[in-house]
This record gives sequence, C-alpha cells and structure tokens, in this order.
Amino acid sequence: MKQLKVAREQQVAVFGESGSGKTVLLSSFYGAAQEPAFLKQSLFAIDADDTAQGRKLHQFFLGMKNAGATPPTNRFSATKYVFSVKRRPRAMEKGKKAAAEELRLVWHDYPGEWFEEDPSTPEEVTRRAETFSALVGSDVAVLLIDAQRLTDNSGEEERYLKALLTNYISHVSRVRDELLPDGQRLVRFPRVWIFGLSKADLLPDVDVTTFRDLLVEKVGQEMSLLQEELAAFVEEPEAFSLGEDFVLLSSARFEPGRIDVGHQVGVRLMLPIAAMLPFSRYVRWAKALRTGGKVASELVKYAGSAITFLTALKLPGKLKIFTLVLPFVADPLLEFSTAKIQAAYDTAVARHDFLAAVLLGFRLDLDRAVEEQVLVESTK
Repeated sequence: MKQLKVAREQQVAVFGESGSGKTVLLSSFYGAAQEPAFLKQSLFAIDADDTAQGRKLHQFFLGMKNAGATPPTNRFSATKYVFSVKRRPRAMEKGKKAAAEELRLVWHDYPGEWFEEDPSTPEEVTRRAETFSALVGSDVAVLLIDAQRLTDNSGEEERYLKALLTNYISHVSRVRDELLPDGQRLVRFPRVWIFGLSKADLLPDVDVTTFRDLLVEKVGQEMSLLQEELAAFVEEPEAFSLGEDFVLLSSARFEPGRIDVGHQVGVRLMLPIAAMLPFSRYVRWAKALRTGGKVASELVKYAGSAITFLTALKLPGKLKIFTLVLPFVADPLLEFSTAKIQAAYDTAVARHDFLAAVLLGFRLDLDRAVEEQVLVESTK
C-alpha cells in the first residue's frame, strides 16, 4: 500500500539593506544544520531542494568556519530557497513504519539594494513590484536592523534607524502602487512582521527587550508609518502585526582573522518562527473576525493545518481538547505551560509522531527563546 506523504510548507521573507547580514544568516542557518553536532541531537535533517543552492550555502558556511571568509554579496538578486525538513533515518525509528512526512521551508531573500537606490526605469519599477509580489505567500517577514550600523552611530542611533525605516516606507509605498493598481487588497500576505537585530554579537549587552525599547524610543513614529503602509496591502488589516515581535540574530562570532560559527544566537529560531510563531496569532485573529469571509477562512486554513498534525496525538491533560472547530477554539498552545507542552512533546516522540514532535519542539524553542531574552513574542 502506498504511504501517504504529508507536507506542510512555511514561507519566510527576509528584508534588509545590503551588508545587513542576510546571506551570512542564510548560510549559517543551512551550514550549521549540516554539522555532525546538529544531526546527532536533532530529530530532523534540513536539505536544500536545489542541490546547487545547498552546496553553495554550505560552501559559504565552510569558508567562514575554516578560512574566516564572509560570503560574497549578491547584488540585486532576489532568490528563493526551498528546504525540506525530514525525519532523520535513525531518529524515532522504532515502532510502526511512518508515513513520508515532511515540513518545507521557503526562504525569500529580498535585494537590499532596492531599499537604498531608486529605480532607474519604469521597467525596473515593475520588476521590483513583481519580485515583491512573489513574497506575498510568506507567513512571516523579518526586517533586519544591522548592529554594526547601530555601533557606528552609537549615541545617535536614530540617524541610522530613521533613514532605514524611511527607506522601507518609501519602497513599500512605491511597490504598492504597482502591485495593487486597482486598489484591491490582498487576502494572502505576510501578516506577522518581526524586527530582527542582525550581528547581535556586536552588542553583547543588548538583550531583546533592550532592542525593542531602542526601536520604540528612537523610531516609534516611523514604525507606525511602516505598519500603515504594509497594512494597506491586506484585507482585514486588523489581522496584521508589525513591531510586536523582536528577535536577536547572530550568525557567528566575528573576531580578527576568525569567525566562530559555533557561537550563534537566534539562527535556529528561523524555522520555529516561520512554522509556529504565527499559529496562535492566526487562531486569535480568526476568532476576532466573527463575520467570517475570505480572510477568516485563510487564517482557519493555516491554523487548522497545524492542529491537524497535533490532534492525532493522545496528548496529556487539557491538550486533548484540540479541535478544528475554528474560530471558536481556545488558543491551543499559549494557554498551556511549557511543562505541559514538554509533556506533549515527549508523548509525540514516544509515539513516533514526527511532525507533531517537530512542531511542539518548535513551540518549546520559542518559549525558551523568550525565557532567555532572545525573542519578544506578541500576546495580542
């Protein structure tokens, strides 16, 4: 009998100016997942669907690890990377043979130069809008703030931050006119926008709360303006958040002549952020949109797909009440303690339920990051 293949695809879009660390972040994410230490302790392996792309990212990672060389910049190139998260051959191998379950991550890398330089021709305006439109299927977008630029502007951080957010606002406004010529708003669009501090190792005394407070203090008005610009893309803009979630990201520790790739902060969170951070948000928004409609249906579809993997478990305690009757279901993960989610995770591992174990493990990763002051997660 042919086995059922279960696939769940999450998409994340990463935005940042040139030099903000997007390529280093991506290379570190993929390269670290190929290291024996990761594979030994992880339930899953991460493979690039495009072998050549994966080899290049791994090459960049090894160049940092062994030669202290940073990856070359890739100017004006908007690239999509697709990764498959698969059960390791020896992970959870006991028990009955499982279905060919799979989780996929699509990572969109948006050209940083497009935030800094005006388009030179109408054709370039159109190309930028078309590239931006390719990202509308993403679940989460990450806006990078460069710690090196903050360090260079120490004491006057608002100079850099205001210029950066003004560039974001101008670019978004320009592509919106091209992308939505008839003013028809989108049902499918990244509804969770996170600020990430890239190269966070340069600011070792800054935790994620300090990072959040710096942005709110220095550029709170610009954050609100950017939120308005992006919310104008989406139908039901109340189901949208920007500047409510923050994360520290350090791809490695950079020292003179050496790059310590074993010292990472937040890089492994990229998968949990894409796969599970929007989950409870979508549940709450779907409940709030009691009038129903296309947006509520889209949110239900997203949240329901995650619950589908979790309902198959005989979970401990209240976690057994998972149901697909949305939008009236209670928030099924955040209302439970980390200890109960840990118990559910242990049950999933014991039952060899791969996807449920991975998703619950991601929820635990997010909880741990909040506890360690690496992540601020909105409760709205």
